[in-house]
Amino acid sequence: MSRLKVAVVADLLEEGWPSMDLVAGMLVDRLRAEHSNTIDVTLVRPPLRRRLTWIPGSARLGRVVMLDRIANRLWDYPRLIGAASRDFDLFHLVDHSYAQLVHRLPAERTLVTCHDLDTFRSILEPELEPRSAAFRAMTRHILNGLRKAALVACDTKATRDDLVSKAGVDPARTRVIPNGPHPSCTPIPEPAADAEAARLLGGRRTTDLLHVGSTIARKRIDVLLRVIAAVRRHRPDVRLVRVGGPFTGEQRVLVRDLGLDDAILQLPFLDRSTLSAIYRRSALVLQPSEREGFGLPVLEALACGTPVVASDIEALREVGGQAVAYCTPYDVEGWARTVVGALAERDGKPEHWRERRRVGIERASAFSWSRYAADVAGLYRQMIPAGAGRVMAAQ
Repeated sequence: MSRLKVAVVADLLEEGWPSMDLVAGMLVDRLRAEHSNTIDVTLVRPPLRRRLTWIPGSARLGRVVMLDRIANRLWDYPRLIGAASRDFDLFHLVDHSYAQLVHRLPAERTLVTCHDLDTFRSILEPELEPRSAAFRAMTRHILNGLRKAALVACDTKATRDDLVSKAGVDPARTRVIPNGPHPSCTPIPEPAADAEAARLLGGRRTTDLLHVGSTIARKRIDVLLRVIAAVRRHRPDVRLVRVGGPFTGEQRVLVRDLGLDDAILQLPFLDRSTLSAIYRRSALVLQPSEREGFGLPVLEALACGTPVVASDIEALREVGGQAVAYCTPYDVEGWARTVVGALAERDGKPEHWRERRRVGIERASAFSWSRYAADVAGLYRQMIPAGAGRVMAAQ
């Protein structure tokens, strides 16, 4: 059989979605390292074409940035990918929010990875996310592209079930393929990264609770902040370390109102090795999201040997299994009791804490990007007729 010529279609790098960039990067890396005898993979990622944001100062204007993004997503990228439709046997869109590209591709040879249904919430649950008619039309165009794809791979069964029940995708065309932790996520010290983490965290004697991710609404940063305030009533040494985007204006007001100005360290998005070192140096990782498609920080923390307290939602239970402590979403006092109890165990029962860490590391070992790439490669072979390949045997 000829090698399959596969285009892994990634997000525009300028959009700044680290999790989507990670999926594309790790998939391409593992396919090249472990499946090059059967798959010839190319990463497709055009640069953002700047129409408005080239104007000095315009990049600070949210609406101008959004218009440039929409133009690239709905006009430039579809034209580019359509022109390449004869150059590859298969196309793999690693982000469902780019599924509008399926309209310009041979749908029967296109796989889309769906990470969650947030992109489609304005049309699937309009009462919970009201949007303009133009926005809903754009969203419907993206969802219709997803529905056309030959196969849709989901990170969790929870996402797959939602995709079938809420978005009407044929279950026979769905698969579940979990993500993996980055190879740098390990409990083994890495001197250079650990030194950089120590510099970023500073010399204060604190007990650091870590949150990794954006500050979008479903991450429930408001709950996180209230939990930190409640925990500090029992443990004044606790500090919140946040890795990701800056707080919103509303979140900054809440920080001030809760008296947490001196109890939070905000860090930008970090390189993978430094982030792993931050995980290792943290006492706990907190994930209070109300919705998740997978919850990569949960898996990364466990792989680094750091225990996790997470919202009791289906996707996070799929990832964390019995290795994670779960709390009812929005129950601030319940979260605080769980966190305070875990910290007391860390301080007073080191043998129990070591066992908690061991269980987490073992749980994380069930996930890897090598397994992910192998499962994805299996899907590629399912989608191509036996004996075909190398642009469908030159058509």
